[in-house]
Amino acid sequence: MPEHPEAGLIFYPGGKVQYESYTPLMERCAEQGLLCVLLHMPGNLAVLDMDAAEGIPEEFPEIAQWYIGGHSLGGAMAAAYVKDHADAYRGLILLAAYAIDELTDSDLEVLSLYGSEDGVLNLEKYAEGKARLPEGFAEVQIEGGCHAYFGSYGMQKGDGVPTISNEDQIAQTAEAIAAMVISPKTEFAG
Repeated sequence: MPEHPEAGLIFYPGGKVQYESYTPLMERCAEQGLLCVLLHMPGNLAVLDMDAAEGIPEEFPEIAQWYIGGHSLGGAMAAAYVKDHADAYRGLILLAAYAIDELTDSDLEVLSLYGSEDGVLNLEKYAEGKARLPEGFAEVQIEGGCHAYFGSYGMQKGDGVPTISNEDQIAQTAEAIAAMVISPKTEFAG
C-alpha cells in the first residue's frame, strides 16, 4: 500500500483467472500512488459476486476518490456494479472489457484499454459497449498487447500472439491508469 495514496482502485479479476495473477499490475499501480484492492471471487468468476466492492470504500475513509475496474468478464461485472453506485466512484477502468449496461448518463471518467493482438475480446460487442459509455471516455490500444497480458497467468486459448512482453503490457497499463487517476484531468489525453 502506498504511504499516501492519492486514490483507490477496486479491481475485479478476469473470468476463471486466479486473482493473484493481477498482483504485478496492482503493484505497479500502487507504485503510482493508488491504493489497490484486488478482489477474490468465488469460483474465480466475478459474475458470482458482482457486489464484491460493497463497503470497501468505507474501510478506507482517508481515500476521497475511488475507481473501480477489472479485466475481461471482471471488467464487465465492475461496469455492471458501478451502474447502480456511480455516485460513489469517480471512474471506471476497463481492461479488454466492455460495459453491458447503459452508463452514458453518469459522470464517471472511463478508461478502456485493450491490446492490438487480443484474440479473445469480442470486438463487435466491444464496439457496442463503447456506445454505452459516457461521452469523452478514453480509449487506449496497447500496441503488441494481448488479452492475457493484463494479468500474469500465461497464454490464453484463442488469444493473439503478443509482440511485447507481459511486463511491458503491465507497465503501460499502470501508466495509463495513473495518467487518468493521479494526473490532473488536463494532462490526460487518452
